[in-house]
Amino acid sequence: MSPTPSPNPRRRNSGTRDVFAERFARYRQRLSPSFRRVAEFIDANRVDVLTFSAIELGRAAGTSDATVIRAVQALGFHGLHDLRAELSACLTGRDTPADNLTRTWAELGENAEAAMDEVIASLADAQAALDAGGAMRDAMMDALRVLHLADRIAVFGVGPTAHVAAHFAARLRRKGRSSLVLDQMGAGLADQLLDLSAGDAVVMLSFGRSYREAEATIFEARRQNLPIVLVTDLPEEKTARASTVVLEIPRGRSGRVASHVPTLACLEMLLLGPATTGREISIHALEELERLRELTRPGRRAISDPRADI
Repeated sequence: MSPTPSPNPRRRNSGTRDVFAERFARYRQRLSPSFRRVAEFIDANRVDVLTFSAIELGRAAGTSDATVIRAVQALGFHGLHDLRAELSACLTGRDTPADNLTRTWAELGENAEAAMDEVIASLADAQAALDAGGAMRDAMMDALRVLHLADRIAVFGVGPTAHVAAHFAARLRRKGRSSLVLDQMGAGLADQLLDLSAGDAVVMLSFGRSYREAEATIFEARRQNLPIVLVTDLPEEKTARASTVVLEIPRGRSGRVASHVPTLACLEMLLLGPATTGREISIHALEELERLRELTRPGRRAISDPRADI
């Protein structure tokens, strides 16, 4: 007779049901020694199992890949893909980059084409969101008006998004617009917020749940009555309620590896405003950029007096 399952099956990460643990407890006594060894290895090395092939699992557990597959099936799973999906489900209550990556690996398995399809699907979702009419189109036009009226555009982005914020600020400068980057964490951000002044508009790149730096930036912008354009994937967060314009931009499928491509596409659309409403400024800025590039080209003779004829 098989053992009676525990009335309180193991649960991990905010109450998520642990299907593997339940089945292992139910079938443990029925498993052969080699099957049990595979199951014990899986239970003790769950993250590795999300990426290991059957051959790698067999080698690590001291058995063959065929034994691994049969052991997984003896536990009631259709195969490794089914097992990985259940193991990754235990991470549902967590949303760290590592958790998102392991969930993505679990779903894609070892198929490189599936990985490419995942990126393409994410881009299709982003295009659908950006191409939507109605509220999204109106919000984008409102954001363009805010940026057009600003004397300077401050761009907020911390962590991995800091690079995107710096890129957008650099593109603004090439369009002839003054920009300020707010990309520091903690006390470093306080120094940067000192530079905010009347006439600024703030573009906030803030994804996921609300956090201290985003809230501090919005608080200071509101204190100075500066308009805020928020680019986010969670428009219900309190940062959105405090913003002038909210642009809801997906960052890939929920619970999977985040993609910055949709954000970059949104920012390219926002660059359209400064470029089209200030053509002369944009052209002059590009001409100045080319002049400065000429000064820095290899072999260019250094000029000690900048007032001298070149």
